[in-house]
Amino acid sequence: MKKPNDNPADPFKKALAEATKVMADDPELSVSYTVDPSGVSGDNMRLPQVSRRMTREEVLLARGTADALALRRKFHNEATHARYAPPGDLARDLYEAMETARCEAMGARHMPGTASNIDVKIRNESIRRGYDQMKSSSEAPLAASAGYLIRHLATGRPLPEGAANVMELWRGFIESQAGGTLEGLQEKLEDQAEFAKFTRQIITDLGYGDQLGDDPDELDDQQDDEAEENAEEQPDPDSSGQDDSEDEQAEADAEQAQEQQQDESQAQISMDEMADEELAEDVEMPDGEAPLEPPAPPPASEADPDYKVFLDTHDEEIAAEELAEPAELERLRAYLDQQLEPLKGAVSRLANKLQRRLQAQQNRSWEFDLEEGTLDAGRLARVVANPTTPLSFKREKDTEFRDTVVTLLLDNSGSMRGRPISIAAICADVLARTLERCNVKVEILGFTTRAWKGGLAREAWLNDGRPQMPGRLNDLRHIVYKSADAPWRRVRPNLGLMMKEGLLKENIDGEALEWAHRRMIGRQEARKILMVISDGAPVDDSTLSVNPANYLEKHLRDVIAMVERRKMVELLAIGIGHDVTRYYDRAVTITDVEQLAGAMTEQLAALFDSDPRARARVMGMKKVG
Repeated sequence: MKKPNDNPADPFKKALAEATKVMADDPELSVSYTVDPSGVSGDNMRLPQVSRRMTREEVLLARGTADALALRRKFHNEATHARYAPPGDLARDLYEAMETARCEAMGARHMPGTASNIDVKIRNESIRRGYDQMKSSSEAPLAASAGYLIRHLATGRPLPEGAANVMELWRGFIESQAGGTLEGLQEKLEDQAEFAKFTRQIITDLGYGDQLGDDPDELDDQQDDEAEENAEEQPDPDSSGQDDSEDEQAEADAEQAQEQQQDESQAQISMDEMADEELAEDVEMPDGEAPLEPPAPPPASEADPDYKVFLDTHDEEIAAEELAEPAELERLRAYLDQQLEPLKGAVSRLANKLQRRLQAQQNRSWEFDLEEGTLDAGRLARVVANPTTPLSFKREKDTEFRDTVVTLLLDNSGSMRGRPISIAAICADVLARTLERCNVKVEILGFTTRAWKGGLAREAWLNDGRPQMPGRLNDLRHIVYKSADAPWRRVRPNLGLMMKEGLLKENIDGEALEWAHRRMIGRQEARKILMVISDGAPVDDSTLSVNPANYLEKHLRDVIAMVERRKMVELLAIGIGHDVTRYYDRAVTITDVEQLAGAMTEQLAALFDSDPRARARVMGMKKVG
């Protein structure tokens, strides 16, 4: 007999758990239902919660998620996956997305009923991530698009609306670059190792081959060749049963070898005396006798392989708190606050305006009648009227801003000294606190050099005989004022470091932008925004005096082009008294530092504006039709 307090969803949960174990071919698998993100950890699988109401959407989503995770458990080998996994962030995202698509396609091939279930999971996922609202490839993640395309081509099934939208935004590009490789998709699905090689080829076709690392198959071939050579050099173990005459011959040979070794040691003395003279000569060795060269070092810049750095040994990436004692940071922070007291009111008003605009878009909708979450006081009357009625809980839905990170990259060059750097610091301060209140993570970075007109790198260049075209010739200093995961209250004093005498020197913008971009793409947030604040073109006298006059400026343009081409980060810039629109597509130039606070808040608010015309108006872009 069914008890009043029995959960009507329990029989369904139990049946789904058993079916999932069978599909995964893993009877030891433990299945649980939770509000935490779905996934598999060891032998424990987490599925979406199913409430007592058992709505159609809940049931279908649980079944689709269970099928997707079970198929990956069945058809995926972690050791093979790890063997071919690339180290680069975007390459790895592509690799993971396409392997997930392979497992789901294998399920559709062997168990057709799973395909429609997984469609529900994909539809829910695409709506939650806003894929159905995206209008251009700059908004859509390339990895997700590639994974959906693989699933579509492998199964022949149409995708749910949001996923199809994202796939089509990138489909033309993917097929134009990797169309020939994609033709071999069907015969690669069954063999995970062959599919992994197929995936790596697609990543190369898309232009990210530099993120693949070494080819594991080539490394194995090299190791096999070395093992064969070592085996040939080893003595034959069967020769141990020698007769007495062979033993006597061996003793004679040993004596002869000892005498020969003594002669060679005498000759070595003469050879050592000749060595210094021969080292100065370039000897061309015959083919097949050249010594093995070490592998070429990676290029100094992903954006421009021709960009050179003479010496990077003394470059540093350092936390702000390591450049000054805590007491000094507190003193500098107090000085910054005192200096900008009249401005803080205006900046705070702008920050409040930004917060209101952001929060106005955060639809505070709730999900009701849940088994876990916040107690729903509005439904307590039902419990009073009927004590057998279970308590009802509610949970606030996630907003789009909770999966966003913003990086502020501040020019810490000497030309920013005085009021510009002070206003940049206080604006970064207030914006970080404002965005943190809106659940947007913020990172604040600064860039300068360790010395004026070249440091230890220039000294090494001088000692090396001043070779021509040495490349960048100064020591970088990249400063982390606030990491994205650090709460603001802990790092508040750090921005006072910008007031430190002697900190601000020269600016090499290209490498700083590449550094900030590299930090961002390693993060898990779905949306990444990078704002650069600078007052001029990159300048380093030591570098520009011995390289072409546009050396650093060209590299900056190449880095910007790379960032905008990869579309993993939304890039914008503010120029203080300097036209940065000739470098950045999304940029604004201000003539007075007093305008900086307004420009920063307006640009950030525009990025979160749901109206594309409003975004275009603030960002200075063409009108969106």
